[in-house]
Amino acid sequence: MRAYELQKTGSIDGWVQVERPEPKPGPGQALVRIRAVSLNYRDLFIALGRYPGARPDALIPASDGAGEVVAVGPGVTRVTPGDRVAPTFFQTWTDGPATPEKTQNALGGSVNGVLAEYVVVDAEGLVLLPDHLSFEDGATLPCAAVTAWNALVVEGRLQPGQTVLAQGTGGVSIFALQLAKALGARVIITSSQDAKLEHARRLGADGTINYRTHPNWEEQVLALTGGQGVDHVLEVAGEETFPHSVRATRPGGHISLIGMLSGGFAKPDPALVEPKKLDVQRTYVGSRAMFEDMNRLITQHRLEPVIDRSFPFEQAREALRYMESGAHFGKIVIAV
Repeated sequence: MRAYELQKTGSIDGWVQVERPEPKPGPGQALVRIRAVSLNYRDLFIALGRYPGARPDALIPASDGAGEVVAVGPGVTRVTPGDRVAPTFFQTWTDGPATPEKTQNALGGSVNGVLAEYVVVDAEGLVLLPDHLSFEDGATLPCAAVTAWNALVVEGRLQPGQTVLAQGTGGVSIFALQLAKALGARVIITSSQDAKLEHARRLGADGTINYRTHPNWEEQVLALTGGQGVDHVLEVAGEETFPHSVRATRPGGHISLIGMLSGGFAKPDPALVEPKKLDVQRTYVGSRAMFEDMNRLITQHRLEPVIDRSFPFEQAREALRYMESGAHFGKIVIAV
């Protein structure tokens, strides 16, 4: 089978297409024919050697994919051949709070990922795709969508009428926009590009802010919320934007620490957080149960992921370079 390996970190060219033997499922496992893969900034940071954590040699990259089950190992009853599925980001986090044991097997990081024609995964770490979604749609869900769901619904306990601030127009933020609107919330989106902000408005954003035009963008947030601030912030940029996020949040509000696009993860300063009694949590994807709960909402509202561009398998490195450029809106997909 065709697959990619991360043979050397420090460059996107470290992704190398190779031939590998088709894997076979063992007890409790399923063999999945991958039809589409989507990219996350984590994949880029791992390739560049800028992401923490140990990883195996010749790692198969990418955490997010979708396809169909073609075979199952002994003892498997959750899925059957022909099922349309997506592997979960954490293969052993089924339900309940995160623990080190549940989050040790992260696809495309600590264990092999999904950028291959066939993968063997734990059958307990598979989720059925909503019927109305294509494989490309389904491949966008495991990391970005579940992260947005966990941040807003599980940790944030989002209520109708509340206001969400999502930074940028990448996968997590656009899923946050779609999910929050489906749940009856208001959404403010930031970006450095007016064209992307207009796209966000067409998707339902209630307010948009160009942070290049307004470097102290929290002042615009306060203006849009009658001076109160937002109820929830999805902090995807990291250490540079965190002080702005604090000032943009109402007293007692919730901030989810998700990304490190500005160079590093945010490190909450008690002098900033405690006076406003903010609930600040590090959000790292979520469990299989969260994924399944989210899929029920996606099915109910017939939500469709926003895919910017799809690349052929042979152009996986070009897809990663496109992500590095920051030109995308929503998700980038690789057809397998």
